[in-house]
Amino acid sequence: MICAIARTGSNLLTDGLHATRRAGKPKQFFLPKFEGDYAAQKGLDAKEDFAGYVRGIVKESSTSNNVFGFKVMGWYLEKFIGRLRDTGSFGNGSERELLDAAFPRLKFVQILRRNKLRQAISKAKALQSGLWKVQEGNAATAKPQFDEKLITRCMDDARKDELVWEEFFKRNAIEPHVVEYEDLCEDFAGTIRKVLKHLKVRLPAGEVPASPSTVRQSDELSREWEAQYLALHPASQQFVTA
Repeated sequence: MICAIARTGSNLLTDGLHATRRAGKPKQFFLPKFEGDYAAQKGLDAKEDFAGYVRGIVKESSTSNNVFGFKVMGWYLEKFIGRLRDTGSFGNGSERELLDAAFPRLKFVQILRRNKLRQAISKAKALQSGLWKVQEGNAATAKPQFDEKLITRCMDDARKDELVWEEFFKRNAIEPHVVEYEDLCEDFAGTIRKVLKHLKVRLPAGEVPASPSTVRQSDELSREWEAQYLALHPASQQFVTA
């Protein structure tokens, strides 16, 4: 289970794991707005039989070594767990017990970003441009403009979502394997290998993780916005970490 919040590099991480062909095909299978497409592809019905949808997605979207992966964003974690509970098919225990019943031998990987200001800027740009993932076939729908209030709001949203995960891990006595975006960019293959080790997944001898298909979006515009924002909010320098 990839435990994420917006603009931390979760697509970079999940694409890297998928490319190994040994760590599942982690996607947001349980985000309601995506479920219809996934259900149609697999001949499932997420609305009428959510438990069946969960079991079917696990079966149909695992890699050949029977590893299944999925991503959940902090903002809909509570709703997702509530839907598992409402099925009555996975028991009525704690959050951890529900998840373990739905996804046996579940392991947790959390992805974070050290530079919180750059994370907020990335989200602000994505909201304005409509471009959330840079890859072939995706294009911006509008040109982003510096917006101090929007960046501040994005920083606040990120902190709230991080707190969701902090509290979830604490009350369920979970110690996730933590990946930081900056490390993933600096040493992609090495970071993916560490995640695979946590998952107890081995690559064939001599095989190395493929280069990322997702393109890093930080650019000169992001650096300009960072400087502009810091000029207006010097105290936010504490959120700028290499």
